[in-house]
Amino acid sequence: MKNLVIFICFAIAITSQAQTKKEINTVLEQWHKAAADASFDSYFGLMTNDAIFIGTDATENWDLASFKAFSKPYFDKGKAWSFSTLERNIFAQTDSKLAWFDELLDTQMGICRGSGVLEKTTEGWKIKHYVLSIAIPNENVKEITILKESFDSDLIKKLRSK
Repeated sequence: MKNLVIFICFAIAITSQAQTKKEINTVLEQWHKAAADASFDSYFGLMTNDAIFIGTDATENWDLASFKAFSKPYFDKGKAWSFSTLERNIFAQTDSKLAWFDELLDTQMGICRGSGVLEKTTEGWKIKHYVLSIAIPNENVKEITILKESFDSDLIKKLRSK
């Protein structure tokens, strides 16, 4: 009987975790679709009030208000950005209010990687932290490093002078 109870608890935990991952996947797909549809309220409604968005540029580390201000002109034009999922890994612990993920995306910048953290709120799962990066093949790193050398050098000086 004890083994049966353990098995049932284990099965419930696995089912719960699978449901959590399904919910998170749905939120992420809705979020990307809201950007493609230029639905400002839907897009930002899927983020927590204290969300952080880190973009591909080294200077892009935005709190929610700053990211909204940056994004609004794109959404107002009727086309923000369109990312479609190529691959996604979701990680969640049973009974946790936090989950994390990584994804490969097909974007106007080529393949990008997104990663982030979601928080379970009273309204469901919401994006708390998101990082977007451009995926650069290892064989192209040297030429990309040369292309961004001046920008990086200037930014390094600025950040070290703080």
